[in-house]
Amino acid sequence: MTTLYCDTFSGISGDMTIGLLVDLGLDLKDLRTELEKLPISGYRLEQTLEKRHGIGGTRIVVGCDGGQPSRTWSEIDAMIAESALDEAVKSSARRIFRCLGEAEAHVHRIALDEVHFHEVGAVDAIVDIVGTAIGLQLLAIQDVVCAPLPLSAGMTRGSHGSIPLPAPATLQILAGHPVRNADCDRELVTPTGAAIAATVARFGPMPEMTIDRTGYGVGGWDLDDRPNLLRGILGRRGPAATFAEDSVTVIETHIDDSSAELLGALIDRLISDGALDAALSPLLMKKNRPGSCLTVIAEPHHAATLAQTILRQSSAIGVRMHETRRIKLRRQSATVRTSLGDAAVKLIYEAERLLRITPEHDSCQQLARASGRPLPEVYRIVTAAANRQFGLEN
Repeated sequence: MTTLYCDTFSGISGDMTIGLLVDLGLDLKDLRTELEKLPISGYRLEQTLEKRHGIGGTRIVVGCDGGQPSRTWSEIDAMIAESALDEAVKSSARRIFRCLGEAEAHVHRIALDEVHFHEVGAVDAIVDIVGTAIGLQLLAIQDVVCAPLPLSAGMTRGSHGSIPLPAPATLQILAGHPVRNADCDRELVTPTGAAIAATVARFGPMPEMTIDRTGYGVGGWDLDDRPNLLRGILGRRGPAATFAEDSVTVIETHIDDSSAELLGALIDRLISDGALDAALSPLLMKKNRPGSCLTVIAEPHHAATLAQTILRQSSAIGVRMHETRRIKLRRQSATVRTSLGDAAVKLIYEAERLLRITPEHDSCQQLARASGRPLPEVYRIVTAAANRQFGLEN
C-alpha cells in the first residue's frame, strides 16, 4: 500500500499540498491536463523551486490573468460533478469542498447554498482542492496519515476584514481532530488546508513503512523560527498493511436499572457527541437482574467527553476504558446517478482493490420517499447503478 505521511511542523495550506505532490513526482503537465477538464479559465499554475532555511522544495502559485466571477458552493459542486474528471477524483474533491463549505456556512450563519467563494479565492480553492484529488490519484496514494495540526494565535485579514487566528472556518473544520499550539502569530493552517487534511487523511503518528522518497511543499511565509514547508514522506507498507490501521478507545459499563427509552436516548446522544459506534448487549447481572452492557468505540481524543456523557446521562456510576488497535477496510464516499436521482454510497477497498459498494441508508430513504418505491427496491436500483458505474458488474 502506498502511504503518504504529512509532517505538518509548519502547517498546511492548499498551495503547500499541491507543491508537495509535485515535489513527490506529480507531473505538472499531467495536472494541468486534468484541470482543463473543469470549465474555468484565466488562471495559470506557476512552479518554482524555493528554499526555506536552506531546505529546497516546490512552490506552486495560482496566478490569475484577469477578473474571475464569484462562485457559490453549489455552483462549484455542480461544476465538479458535471466535469469529465475521473469519478474517484470528483468524489474526493466534492467531499473536500463540502467540508469547507459547511464550515463557512456555520461561521457566517447562512445556508450551505449561500456560501460564496470570492473571485480569485474561488479559483485558488478549486485548483488546490481538485488538484490535490488529482495528485493523490495520479501518484496512486492509497493512504494518507497526517500529524496534529499547529494552530496559531493573532489576527489575519480575510475578505470580510480582520479575523482572529485560527480562522473560524479552520476551527470548525478541525472539530474532533487533534491539534497543537503553534506558538506563532502567522496563519500556518488555512481553511483549505484544514479541509484537505480532515477529508482525505487520518490523524496519527508516522506509520511503519519503507520510505521511497521525501518531498517538500513550500509555503508563502518566510519565518524566523521554522521553515515554512509541508514535508511529505512517501512509502510502502507490506502485505499486512493492505488494511488501514488506527487506535480506538473502548468504553464499557454494565447497567441494570435504566429503562429501554433512556438507553435508546443515550445511544443517540453518544453518536451525536462523536462516538464511532455504540451498542447494547443483554446481560444477566447480580441478583439475577436482567441488564445491558453498553459498549462505545471512540477516537481516543473523544473518549473522556463520551465517558462523561455516560456518567451524566445514565445510571452508571463507573466506566471501563482501554485503548486497542483496529484494522479496517478503507472506505470512500461517492455519489452515483440512478433512474431515481443521485444517491450516496460507500466504496469499500482492500488496498487498491474495490471489494464492494454499499448504499447509504439515509440517501436511499430519501429516494424511496420521493419516488414512492419500496426501500428494498431502491437499494437494488442504487446497488446496480453503483456496480455499473464503478465496474463491479459480474
